[in-house]
Amino acid sequence: MAKKPETASRIADNKKAAYNYFFEERFEAGLVLEGWEVKSLREGKVQITDGYVVIRNGELFVIGLQINPLGTASTHISPDKQRTKKLLMHKEEIKRLIGKVEQKGYTLVPLNLHWKAGKIKCEIALAKGKAEHDKRDTIKDREGKREVERAMKTNHR
Repeated sequence: MAKKPETASRIADNKKAAYNYFFEERFEAGLVLEGWEVKSLREGKVQITDGYVVIRNGELFVIGLQINPLGTASTHISPDKQRTKKLLMHKEEIKRLIGKVEQKGYTLVPLNLHWKAGKIKCEIALAKGKAEHDKRDTIKDREGKREVERAMKTNHR
């Protein structure tokens, strides 16, 4: 039998990012992890909300991505849940991102972690921060959509 193509399954989402930033472009990057971190990610013990991406010496690193160790992960290492993790991308993409980030107001934000072909990938976005009134507009739109859904639901019953 032929194998079905594996769909990308999400490990963690950064829901706060859509509230705080406008996304210009999205990129997919590999993640350099240790064995205990992969085991913890399989169990879903990760928090990505406070994460952000920095550029050091022409390389991308994600800081603030918290992977909580399992109690049974390993006995011979001491896991550091706040360890800085390196992101893997093509050099041309990194150079392009460096040029964009050096422009005023742009930053790199991790959006989610997901599985792709047996590897863990991190989706990052080139983002621009929202002003306070933009955040209020986001809340207003979300609540308006919720009200419409409620009205539609009660009318169908």
